[in-house]
Amino acid sequence: MSSESQKITAQVTIDVPVEKAWEIWSSPEHIVQWATASEDWHTPKSENDLKPGGGFKNRMEAKDGSAGFDFTGTYDDVREHEFISYTIADGRKVEITFKETDGKTELIEVFDAENEHPADMQQQGWQAILDNFKRHAEAA
Repeated sequence: MSSESQKITAQVTIDVPVEKAWEIWSSPEHIVQWATASEDWHTPKSENDLKPGGGFKNRMEAKDGSAGFDFTGTYDDVREHEFISYTIADGRKVEITFKETDGKTELIEVFDAENEHPADMQQQGWQAILDNFKRHAEAA
């Protein structure tokens, strides 16, 4: 299956209103607190210009210094408190939907799979990042 046809979904419900979820999702000072898939990695630096045509750059590194990369992309569509879509530097697409119900925010992320790692591993990694986001947002 090609990466263009395989979509992977990760989702989480956060016990905060959508305005707070949106702010924590998009503010670099928060992104560095939650944007990691495991305890042995971190995101020491984040830049974010959340508007169509704007971009982001998150520096992701192993805490022991053994590996690191810049996760970058360009925003295609931004509808405040509702929807974000972006294109990762490698051409893959990501869509994020924010839905508020009874003061809680459901965040649904759908992304194009890459061909290097198994789909279930990719889903687990992106899900782990969303789980970290939930923990950080609810504690913030």
